[in-house]
Amino acid sequence: MLALGTALSACSPTFDWRTIMNNDNGYTVDLPAKPGHDQRAVQIGGTSMPMAMQTAEAGDALFAVGTIMLPDDNEATRRAALDFLRTGLARNVGAAPDARAVQIPLAAGGQVLGLEMKLSGEAGSQHETRTVYARLVARGRHVYQAAIIASKPLPQEQIDQFFSSFQLY
Repeated sequence: MLALGTALSACSPTFDWRTIMNNDNGYTVDLPAKPGHDQRAVQIGGTSMPMAMQTAEAGDALFAVGTIMLPDDNEATRRAALDFLRTGLARNVGAAPDARAVQIPLAAGGQVLGLEMKLSGEAGSQHETRTVYARLVARGRHVYQAAIIASKPLPQEQIDQFFSSFQLY
């Protein structure tokens, strides 16, 4: 019995899902571990914009939600920020910035149109293989990037848990 208990504990999941409500940036998401926070400025079209990040690591993957605060709610500004994120993710793994349309749920009901990407390639100075799963969406004066960066294939249920829980206020 003790050997069985030890064997089962060795197989315990590395994913400890918890729902995170980010009222400052207007979203909720399930993350697989306690999140860390970071903020930095990004340059989009010659304008500096703050980007807040919530990240959590589990297994061989980093789960992150980034939020760019736009200086206005102009459609051209939103498009420029979405393009910045889309091309940046692709450039990080040396892939084409291909994306397809996807519906992003709203917490109050309904959906908003966003982009979905799955990219694979080499990243970093060690040229390690990475797979990036991402959803990008603009709403009001925010542009969001929900992403998973994995060094090994993830079970589909972990990918689904993360993206199906990502909802905007």
